[in-house]
Amino acid sequence: MRIEKKVWPKYFELIKAGKKSFEVRLADFDVEEGDILVLREWDPDKKAYTGRVLEKKVVYVTKARDWKFWPNEAVEKYGYQVIGLEMCSEGKNQR
Repeated sequence: MRIEKKVWPKYFELIKAGKKSFEVRLADFDVEEGDILVLREWDPDKKAYTGRVLEKKVVYVTKARDWKFWPNEAVEKYGYQVIGLEMCSEGKNQR
């Protein structure tokens, strides 16, 4: 399935450059591994699309409601963070 979403210029550039390999989105739509996420750059100041588009294959999906790792008090105090990962160069530190 192909899913189109807006993305602000700052994040569009990071994704394009390969520095941002994840998306944090409200879970108000269905998405599965193998889907194509079509990211259309959106200028929030002009309230218009810029015309630039990126297509990315979805390789992993998790939802915060599924996360039962921490007590509610800790989540309220610290919140969540999403961490993008990539392979270390030449397989270093791989065991």
